[in-house]
Amino acid sequence: MASNLVSYIAQLLTPDMIARIAAALGLDTNKVQGAVNAAVPAVLAALTGVAAQPGGAQRIADTASQQGGSLDNLLGMLAGGDQASLAQSGSQIISSLFGARDGSALAGAIGNASGMDPRTSGSLLATLAPLVMGGLARQSGDLSASGIAGLLASQNDNIAAALPAGARELLGGSGLLSALGGSAQSAAASVGQTARDTAATVGTAADRTAAATTPSGSRNWLYWVIAVLALAAVLFYLFGKPGGEVAPEAGTTGANLTVGGVDIGQQVQDSLTSLQTTLTGITDAASATAALPKLEEISGGLDKVAGAAGQLSAEQKAALSALVGPMMPTLNGLFDKVLAIPGVSDILKPAIDALKAKLTSLAA
Repeated sequence: MASNLVSYIAQLLTPDMIARIAAALGLDTNKVQGAVNAAVPAVLAALTGVAAQPGGAQRIADTASQQGGSLDNLLGMLAGGDQASLAQSGSQIISSLFGARDGSALAGAIGNASGMDPRTSGSLLATLAPLVMGGLARQSGDLSASGIAGLLASQNDNIAAALPAGARELLGGSGLLSALGGSAQSAAASVGQTARDTAATVGTAADRTAAATTPSGSRNWLYWVIAVLALAAVLFYLFGKPGGEVAPEAGTTGANLTVGGVDIGQQVQDSLTSLQTTLTGITDAASATAALPKLEEISGGLDKVAGAAGQLSAEQKAALSALVGPMMPTLNGLFDKVLAIPGVSDILKPAIDALKAKLTSLAA
């Protein structure tokens, strides 16, 4: 069993592999390395949350057992430039274990920590998910539900310590860190205490300077001004965003997708979940015929979302894209699989083509 699971998985991703990922994404290597540093503990934190749910540890164990023996093959795919297949597998893992909402929360947190746009961070997350699962399986030695749950629980402190502050803030609001319990709280408290200690030190030094240069009658109010300014500077240094941006409210994407009192973000999530369930249930021409009304209903719901999307701000549109984008590889794979079933294409192709076009538009 790994003494530090985060470090073990991170070490699997050699500089050459990071460079290949960066080239595929069209990004700077250092930026991708920073995103990977956030992604590995974020995925492990989310897995810890899943393991705490009824049946969750077994689902992780089942997925891990499929990846553990093929870890070398997965690394070989990455080294050989076959990232598309790797990302396809990763999208299915994310959808199966986390669902659309939490998968988007993960991608958003990684993007926030690294400065990536939501679509790119979603692609990176899909690429890394199989490798994280493979590393987890390799290090567990016991792929039973209890073995996986025990390993993840033993790594709480390491996972919490490795999470960047920005990612921790966003994921904390999604509930994905609930299983880390006191570890996540201790990590957050440590950052807060550092800010307080630094502010106190700066304030004390400022007090001494003021005492030496200011008449006694005006020292009291000046002490408070200097202390407040010092504290503000420290907090901005620790938590400020480039360009003076304010950190978004903790949540799935950092933006409220409610328009006219209707939560279109929730509507999209429900539609994506329903679409996945419907497609998975299609096995022949008869089930395709039975599924057609449901697919048309989902398509109609997406039309309403598209109509409301015209009222969204630029930030909300980006959040909507972050919600849909990470799911597209999985859905496209399901579309192709369904249309390849004998007799199904004649029944469902028009409906599926319409769904593809609408989802692509929402993900843009």
